[in-house]
Amino acid sequence: MADIIEEFNEYRSKMNEKLLADNNKIVKRIFNLDTNAYAAGALDVKTKELLGLVASAVLRCDDCVKYHLETSHKEGVTKEEMMEAMGIATLVGGTIVVPHLRRAYEFWEALEENATK
Repeated sequence: MADIIEEFNEYRSKMNEKLLADNNKIVKRIFNLDTNAYAAGALDVKTKELLGLVASAVLRCDDCVKYHLETSHKEGVTKEEMMEAMGIATLVGGTIVVPHLRRAYEFWEALEENATK
């Protein structure tokens, strides 16, 4: 299952490099804004990642959900915290979020499996 993590990260890194190499000022600024938005501030990184996870699930962006799941996992978010956040996302977004909830759960299982290796 760890292959889904590796595949996601390899593709994301490869394409981010290509996008940034294109030297588009708007894209670079958006990437920079995104990075800075999730840095510790009045809210800690863990909280911001869970907020990003909920927003990404409601917006139905699987790549974003995976990114926030992985960062949340690295920040020490527990499965219970992740599931509570995803429950709120499903409540807010409605049943259309359920397929994204399934994929998020699968990705989280892979993260947990990978952490025990």
